[in-house]
Amino acid sequence: MKHRAVFLDRDGTINRDVGYPSDYRQIEIFPFSGEAIREINRMGFKAVVVTNQSGVGRGFIPEPALDVIHRRLKAALGRRRARLDGIYYCPHYVRAVDPQYRRDCSCRKPKPGLGRRAASDLGLDLKRSYMIGDKVEDIQFGLAIGAVPILVLTGYGRRSLARLRECRQAPAHVARDLRTAVRWIARREEAAGRSGA
Repeated sequence: MKHRAVFLDRDGTINRDVGYPSDYRQIEIFPFSGEAIREINRMGFKAVVVTNQSGVGRGFIPEPALDVIHRRLKAALGRRRARLDGIYYCPHYVRAVDPQYRRDCSCRKPKPGLGRRAASDLGLDLKRSYMIGDKVEDIQFGLAIGAVPILVLTGYGRRSLARLRECRQAPAHVARDLRTAVRWIARREEAAGRSGA
């Protein structure tokens, strides 16, 4: 049986969005993120980060340094008893100087490539999963993979909500932050369980 996942954007959702961080010391995890991810773990979902990191292709951060940031992020959340089951990122930028990163790829959100890769690696049922993020691309990514998309109002969330209303692409739910988004998922899952869905 395939697993279900809660896909999570990184910057603006789990941690404060500071642009293009090149060092872990620039990463400020929101105080509620550990609790939220622990709840995702408790409910039996895989917690999977999907993040656009064009800073690699733009030359702001080398890929090994990004890997260090992600290892340290996982470790910091682990100390809060919150487990990330995977981190998937897109390093590409169409005008990158380095040709290995210069491409119009299928893995840059809102395209579904990161979700499909995670599904293959982790055995996920995308259509029974959720996506939480603060950007228009996060909601569009959720829709593209067939997951339930949730917009958080941290990061770029308020600006994104206005843009989504203009293009008539509504998230399934709008939450104040990651913790309240996960609480909404828990209530939705409990209601589905009671109805036998």
